[in-house]
Amino acid sequence: MTDFDVVVAGGGPGGSTAAGLVAADGHRVLLLEQEHLPRYRIGESLLPATVHGICALLGVRDEVERAGFVRKRGGMFRWGSNPEPWTFAFAASDRMAGPTSYAYQVERTRFDTILLRNASRLGADVREGHRVLGTLRDGGRITGVRYLDDTGREREATARFVVDASGHTSRLHHDVGGAREYSPDFRNLALFGYFRGGARLPEPDAGNILCAAFDDGWFWYIPLSASLTSVGAVVRRDAAARVQGDPETAFRALIADCPMIRDFLCGVPRATEPPYDRLRVRKDYSYDRTSLRCPGMVLVGDAACFIDPVFSSGVHLATYSALLAARSINSTLAGLVPEERCFAEFEARYRREFGLFRDFLRGFYRLEADQRSYYRHAGAVTGRDDRTAFLDLVGGVSSADFDTLGEVLAEGAQLQLRGLLGADAGEEPPMFPGGLVSTSDGRRWRVPDA
Repeated sequence: MTDFDVVVAGGGPGGSTAAGLVAADGHRVLLLEQEHLPRYRIGESLLPATVHGICALLGVRDEVERAGFVRKRGGMFRWGSNPEPWTFAFAASDRMAGPTSYAYQVERTRFDTILLRNASRLGADVREGHRVLGTLRDGGRITGVRYLDDTGREREATARFVVDASGHTSRLHHDVGGAREYSPDFRNLALFGYFRGGARLPEPDAGNILCAAFDDGWFWYIPLSASLTSVGAVVRRDAAARVQGDPETAFRALIADCPMIRDFLCGVPRATEPPYDRLRVRKDYSYDRTSLRCPGMVLVGDAACFIDPVFSSGVHLATYSALLAARSINSTLAGLVPEERCFAEFEARYRREFGLFRDFLRGFYRLEADQRSYYRHAGAVTGRDDRTAFLDLVGGVSSADFDTLGEVLAEGAQLQLRGLLGADAGEEPPMFPGGLVSTSDGRRWRVPDA
């Protein structure tokens, strides 16, 4: 088969989510992934909205639960002017209390494989070792892709829609028009690696993420298992010279400058087995795009936008944008709502979610502030009670929209309700005046009742 309803470029969480949700709606989906899974990726700390919302809609939440990943109940920050670390717990938010008050720390080699195999079970034609080269165009519309198959032969596949989920190194994102715009506020470098063991926070918070600031940036410290810890130094651009030269020497010097991380890793050896046996460097340059879509094509995840990783928003934004794209594609293919209105809803919701993280992070990087100041800033950005706003933001269930009937629930909270209750979650109000709402199964848009 060379003609499909949808071609998805990329088999990470965003691509697998989009492919799975469109295939589950009965459409012909081709997913092309240039590598063979399992393969390594960074971005290991999930948010509750992903686990209890997106994974539930995909029908894969139970499999994720059984995988034995470390349970994450919140996090700890050594940040700002507070001399002592401070903590947050998802359970303290009404939107995440009870059965949805946790997420997971995941090894992406396993988590991404679970999602990709699930997309195949839902009906997508998943082809690994296939590299997308570029798009096909007919007039002003994208109509498919060119790709190399696993034998090195160039082929073409046509489709009504192309979803670019191929990450920050995307070859396709230019084809929607517009430009990638880098933020002047978040231009950092990350040097990271893995350790065999390391200290843990006291129970019941042993699985929580720790973020600790030091003079030239901050560290993440993520327990991936009882014997594996992900550790990364995110260094400001004006201190970039510190990560040049020998990575081992640079990493040791950075750890020595952050007392909390230094103490947690005292006497702990680096991991020696692949893929955790080497240090890696990545530019954590945050960016947005002036265009996220064009007729026949839509960008999701890092192909569209990337924001600083301090709040572990990468997989959340990838899977959330993929859900929005899948709803728009399914609704258009079913003839329920005009294409332009569907993708206007996609873009409005995606830009809103990305903007919440971006706007809050601008204030969070003011390291002279204290915990209360960060909570107040979260309240100002989201329009809600200060402490609750912070918790909802870092859990992916923030809210910023109001109407005359009262507060409109954030998409993350709606996703969790939909994942838990299905159709019993009730009627969802539109996020924007004149906007669309999700169908009860979460896979399409519909025009809300008057």
